[in-house]
Amino acid sequence: MRRHRKVRLLLFVLAVVLAGSVALAAAPVRVRVMVGQEAGVATGEGFLHSWYAISPSGRLVKPGSRHVLLISVDGLHASDLAAYVAARPGSTLARLSARGTTNPRVLGSFPSDSVPGLLAMTTGGTPKSTGVFYDVSYDRSLYPPKSNCAGRRGTAVVYDESIDRNPKALDAGGGIDPATLPLRKTGGGCVPVYPHSFLRVNTIFNVAHKAGLRTAWSDKHPAYELLNGPSGHGVDDLYTPEIASVPVNTPAIEAYDALKVKAIVNEIDGLTSDGSHRVGVPAIFGMNFQAVSVAQKAPSGGYLNGGTRFSGELAGALDFVDQALGRLVDELRTRRLLATTEIIVTAKHGQSPINRDAYLKVPPKTIPAIVNSVAAGLTASATQDDIALLWLSDQSKTDAAVAALQADESGPNTAHIATVIAGAQLARLFGDPNRDPRVPDLIVQPQHGVIYTTSAGTIAEHGGGTGDDRSVALLVVAGGKPRRSTTVSRPVSTVQIAPTILAYLGLDPHALQAVRREHTTPLPNGS
Repeated sequence: MRRHRKVRLLLFVLAVVLAGSVALAAAPVRVRVMVGQEAGVATGEGFLHSWYAISPSGRLVKPGSRHVLLISVDGLHASDLAAYVAARPGSTLARLSARGTTNPRVLGSFPSDSVPGLLAMTTGGTPKSTGVFYDVSYDRSLYPPKSNCAGRRGTAVVYDESIDRNPKALDAGGGIDPATLPLRKTGGGCVPVYPHSFLRVNTIFNVAHKAGLRTAWSDKHPAYELLNGPSGHGVDDLYTPEIASVPVNTPAIEAYDALKVKAIVNEIDGLTSDGSHRVGVPAIFGMNFQAVSVAQKAPSGGYLNGGTRFSGELAGALDFVDQALGRLVDELRTRRLLATTEIIVTAKHGQSPINRDAYLKVPPKTIPAIVNSVAAGLTASATQDDIALLWLSDQSKTDAAVAALQADESGPNTAHIATVIAGAQLARLFGDPNRDPRVPDLIVQPQHGVIYTTSAGTIAEHGGGTGDDRSVALLVVAGGKPRRSTTVSRPVSTVQIAPTILAYLGLDPHALQAVRREHTTPLPNGS
């Protein structure tokens, strides 16, 4: 014991000495101390000793002593959070805001689909690094499912409920059906490409797992196993009840979200998501809520008075989420974990348009028809919501396809185009489509409020690049002593959440490959 006290004293002195030199550093400094292996103590990188980190504030952080609860309230805008807190001063979100940091100038991913949205906050990168543009995309180097890697390369890559063994079952019929997956030709043969092996970079779960820390996540499809990262071993406890098995209405989705809330409560209690085994509280864990997104889209929901007021259905969905968050906070308090748990409330994406008067439905065949007027079958694949991503069967005709779209824009504008992204502009954002088999050849951003759909069941969508799509909420409540409410108005992006999480845990943010490639920094002041 005396030797251990000396070690701790030495660490404290070292922290004081180094604090000034690392105060502005993005990554914590890690020091290794030979104190022997103790039961229940996480050890880093496979060594039989404990790792400590000196945070930018000069504090000693022992991996395993802190936790991060990451919550995505899909669809939640920064304006929604502000309006709800103002209208419900006694709410959980108001209480968290009173001791946390909010930022009204946060941009979510582009495209603002759920998959790149979640990857932004868990990899620290954009599709330029992750290689994942949407839940439905295209890869010119892969082969179609069931093709045995024969024939012409190039296939749609679909990672949604359609790859389940049974999308109408809550357990997806046992998970992903490999027969539905795209194929890659390797030296060992023709292999299915699971979501995690499609992702090009590691995740916060990979970094934590490698450091010996436990991880968990809950989301809407088994396809979200992509968070396991290229190694396939990032999330220790992945709970993905299939949302497609549930009716698409707000009460049903609230009941569905409650299943994931129960899983998080179990994890706070140190159990597995199903409550069957005691395994300890994860260092990184969390979930997404779908109820707000469904209520925003519903013709019976959305916003009223030009987007300035919540409908009753949307307000009810927000109340449900708030009460669920309250349950999680109460459980953290009961288990005496509030002081060591950072809570982050944000959103994978927003929803557009907020003002339902701006909503305009345009047939999804419109854009491909314009492109195919250049050459029959020129559209190899098109992913469309309130955006259109297009991959061409003949890339040499890209300029002609862009010219055809711009001619429509400057003429009748049947596609209601706001801008066409291609060429050098596209390459700056995502890379050269002639070199990267996943980058779309062109992207069409329609006018605000336009959705390429034939559905009568929605008045809003996400995926595009408008403010309504990308201006998402961000509330960070750090563990430790209660703090005063803080607002940071410096523009930030959700990619900065990933390195912030690792820094809080005492792990190196630069262990994330996308952080290194895109020079992603943690959030200012941890928020």
